[in-house]
Amino acid sequence: MAHYRASESKREQFRRYLEKSGVLDTITSVLVALYEETDKPNNALDFIKLHLGAGGPEPADAEALRMELSDLQQKCNLLMEENKELRNRVR
Repeated sequence: MAHYRASESKREQFRRYLEKSGVLDTITSVLVALYEETDKPNNALDFIKLHLGAGGPEPADAEALRMELSDLQQKCNLLMEENKELRNRVR
């Protein structure tokens, strides 16, 4: 019986920890959002991961994407300039 009370105490401490850190509120809000979805997703776990932020790119991936974006923007600017010059020649 004492073992049962000790584990209940640990559970209660853990529950308070989750509540204090905002985990319970966050999980509840994601589950409510899933419940309120009119078109339920095929994969509920993916929906939860996406809404918890776990579905985003890893920091290394995000940095690689930022670098690629910068490179593509530069290329786009160069092509726009080239296009402008060619249009002026045609006139």
